Amino acid sequence: MVELKTPEQIAKMRQAGLVVAAMHRACAEAAVPGASTKDLDRVAAKVLADHGAKPNFLGYGGFPGNICTSVNDVVVHGIPSEDDVLRSGDLLSIDAGAVIDGWHGDAAITVLVGEGHSDEVVELSRVTERSMWAGLAAMRKGNRLVDISRAVESYVRRQPRPSSGAYGIVEEYGGHGIGSAMHMDPHVLNYVERRRGRGPKLVPGMCLAIEPMLTLGTPRTHVLSDDWTVKTDDGSWSSHWEHSIALTEEGPLVLTAPDGGKAMLGELGITTAPDPLG
Repeated sequence: MVELKTPEQIAKMRQAGLVVAAMHRACAEAAVPGASTKDLDRVAAKVLADHGAKPNFLGYGGFPGNICTSVNDVVVHGIPSEDDVLRSGDLLSIDAGAVIDGWHGDAAITVLVGEGHSDEVVELSRVTERSMWAGLAAMRKGNRLVDISRAVESYVRRQPRPSSGAYGIVEEYGGHGIGSAMHMDPHVLNYVERRRGRGPKLVPGMCLAIEPMLTLGTPRTHVLSDDWTVKTDDGSWSSHWEHSIALTEEGPLVLTAPDGGKAMLGELGITTAPDPLG
């Protein structure tokens, strides 16, 4: 079952999405060499409190943080820690979420900490982000779920290969429906799996979180003994980008982008829906 939202519910999700955007701005500014990932979690908690929002990560399945902080070879679900101190040259993914009146927002960014990043690491983040936008651009009436997966994978496969030979598209984790809960049907793959078929038709009222995760090596991962932290099997670095998007009668609206996705989707020839918050 795919939950379809009313315009009023999408407006609530837009409020939550803007809180997530504010969390990302504040955490990215605080992600400097010498800061701990627990410091960033405290920054995120303050933003939530300042906006009267609730965290949707804290306590989810027992998760102990307000955000996920995944450094270098950690793909997703890194737990904020006082002992995890950032260094110049680190690659940090920050996954954040917020709830407003029971409606959820969820997004992730990758931050280049300090200086000294190789061109390959910078390109990894860029390719991951742009593949996300390719997936978001496929959120159009008449398309099917597989069109999002195909857009993400196709963008990645068209890029010049890194020295490792190819970008690894992580398969165990992907996007999802979002709305009255953080994780809902349908599951959104970042690659095309033929046996799954085309998936549901994309219709107004549908809201999805689209989130590619790429590595500079193998796509294979494992979970650490904390039952949360996901690392690459070969130690290669990873990038994670995510936005939540709503499909309305007037077009798509990127709920967690400050401008609703107007600039980036505009580059791809997509006109976004009017922002319900003005």
